[in-house]
Amino acid sequence: MAKVIISGGGTGGHVFPAIAIADAIKVLAPETEILFVGAEGKLEMEKVPKAGYKIEGLNISGFQRTFSLRNLAFPFKLAMSLAKAVILVRRFKPDVAVGVGGYASGPVLKIANVFGIPTVLQEQNSFAGVTNRILASKAALVCVAYDGMDKFFPRGKIKFTGNPVRKDILDKKISSDIAKKTLGLDQSKKTVLIFGGSLGARSINEAVLANADNLKSLENINIIWQVGRMYYESYKTCSLASQQNIMILPFIEDMDMVYAAADIVVCRAGALTISELSVLGKAAILIPSPNVAEDHQTVNAMSLVNKDAAVLIKDIDAKDKFYNTMLDLIHDDKRINALESNIKYFARPDAAKEIASEILKLCNATSL
Repeated sequence: MAKVIISGGGTGGHVFPAIAIADAIKVLAPETEILFVGAEGKLEMEKVPKAGYKIEGLNISGFQRTFSLRNLAFPFKLAMSLAKAVILVRRFKPDVAVGVGGYASGPVLKIANVFGIPTVLQEQNSFAGVTNRILASKAALVCVAYDGMDKFFPRGKIKFTGNPVRKDILDKKISSDIAKKTLGLDQSKKTVLIFGGSLGARSINEAVLANADNLKSLENINIIWQVGRMYYESYKTCSLASQQNIMILPFIEDMDMVYAAADIVVCRAGALTISELSVLGKAAILIPSPNVAEDHQTVNAMSLVNKDAAVLIKDIDAKDKFYNTMLDLIHDDKRINALESNIKYFARPDAAKEIASEILKLCNATSL
């Protein structure tokens, strides 16, 4: 029986692809034993058990790039996480260790390398994360979603697979009318979905609220606005909350449903989000987060914009340009159709299956 450790997380962009890979492994080889390792207090500690998998937590956090007293604790947390990773790897005895990025993947894959266990990296973004760049030299395989990744990783280890997308989004074929009806929205109205990733996005929320007076006048449009759990208390009683055509949510559990209801999407440009939009063929206005390593969301977004597959608004311009850009697009069916068609160029619906297959090949090789 094959054993696979999957480590990493922190945000939905790491967690949901990891779960998608695990699900695909279980489809191809149901007897495979899978153990997740995440960072204590992060999203994976909630979502992985909910998906039916066991997870162990490491007391690890990132190193702040600006001066912070929290950096004083980093060496101690890293040492403790490496020690726990040794215990977990020795006890579980994985055939392959998979890293999806995020705080926990570093210690686990480092220890896996020490014990001679093959490692696989899954890099979601067009600009590789620091952890994956460090680990790549000893990895057996690096699965990527964008061209030109040989500037970060050894060319011979790269496999272009695309990013894994959640099984529920791939499998559930929901019509727009059914989705709107289920969500309690007027089926005759076009719908705009606005969200800032799994954690929410302050600048997107502020841009929406700054245009509240204009949005109140759009009674012929439904708006689904996911503000994020950490922002929900501040926004649930805002001036838009009383509008019948506007839903304000802390988090969206059924993304498949809201995607199906949406005619256009306004969102960040994280790798997972772009992969989901591509597979579903959604017209999108992307507002990349400037607060990510190497501004990689802008790089992600530009890969679409350059193929006329999405519209871009810079984060700094969100308040001024959000409303008019959204209004112009929602009323332009020809433009929506073009964006929907062009973004499908980036779709890789079999990414999780392809990555799972490569992992299982390595498992079989180690058992020979």
